Amino acid sequence: MVLTKGDDYPLHQTAEPVAYAGTDRNFYDRYFFNGYAPDGSGFFAVAFGIYPHLDIADAHFSAIRGETQHCLHASRRLGMERMDLACGPIRIEVIEPLHKLRVVVEGEGIAADLTFTSRAFPIEEPRFTWRVGPRTVMDYTRLTQNGHYEGWIEIDGERKTVASGTAGTRDRSWGVRPVGARDPQGGGLAQFFWQWTPVNLPRRSLFWHLNAHQDGSTWNSRTVIAPDGEGAEAFTEHEHATMDAAPTAGTRWPSGGTLRVGNESFAFEPLGRFQMRGLGYTSPKWGHGLDHGMLEIEREDIDLSAIDPTRIDNLHVQMICRVTGPDGETGIGSFEQLAIGPYDPLGLTGLADPAR
Repeated sequence: MVLTKGDDYPLHQTAEPVAYAGTDRNFYDRYFFNGYAPDGSGFFAVAFGIYPHLDIADAHFSAIRGETQHCLHASRRLGMERMDLACGPIRIEVIEPLHKLRVVVEGEGIAADLTFTSRAFPIEEPRFTWRVGPRTVMDYTRLTQNGHYEGWIEIDGERKTVASGTAGTRDRSWGVRPVGARDPQGGGLAQFFWQWTPVNLPRRSLFWHLNAHQDGSTWNSRTVIAPDGEGAEAFTEHEHATMDAAPTAGTRWPSGGTLRVGNESFAFEPLGRFQMRGLGYTSPKWGHGLDHGMLEIEREDIDLSAIDPTRIDNLHVQMICRVTGPDGETGIGSFEQLAIGPYDPLGLTGLADPAR
């Protein structure tokens, strides 16, 4: 029997039950959230993924206190039921689709209750389709949305209400990405370059992302400005936005940067750093879709001051940044970057060689 809760909703895209999602074993469906106070402090993030053809769900919560990134990882068997948005101690509630969602965490000394409320309608990014030779490595869609948070986070008994004005970004993506155990015939990921800068400004949101080949040529990008309280018809889209962002010497992490959008420029000043492996990204143990059995939960505490920036699972970061636009407009956002392999515009060579 393959009927599940989802089959009682008008969600079907094919003649098959919702439990099936095409034929690619790498199909996934994921939630992502991040948030930060108006001064860039109190950073936290969440990832929750479902892998229908691997029959696995996993979830991660991570919050920074001082120089430590406290992480909670969980993985379970899916049982083909895609409508249960809980994985061990982490669950997601969709209160109002495309507008309000809740994240609840309780386990291993880490707890949280956070409600996200959107600032405007989400943007739909261009479909990400990337092939290496004959292999389709990525083929997915993503929606992205900025918003505000209310709630609290508790680490080892110390509970803190999130600061007034705490903002951030959430996204939903679904499709095909490399997940689960590595395909022995798939070859390695020799080159991948990604930058993403969702920014919360006082009365509008700024979104920019870039996927590029080794020579810097773009294979996916979009720039959108979304005024508060508006729908997609009020968004402004810009072509040919450019980011000038040199990496910090000895790392591949951005040292800051300037994003030029039309006749406006936005300066990014890093205030802190978040390691994406705390959410499973490139993690050797908690990579997305890996099989940990019926249920496994683990806490991980990352000393941010002791990170080796050349280790492959430390390349993927979000830099928390103060962002200054024209006429003194100031906001807060994240500058995410993952640079694997050579990237000529930044002078990066080798698989993980740092900038000089």
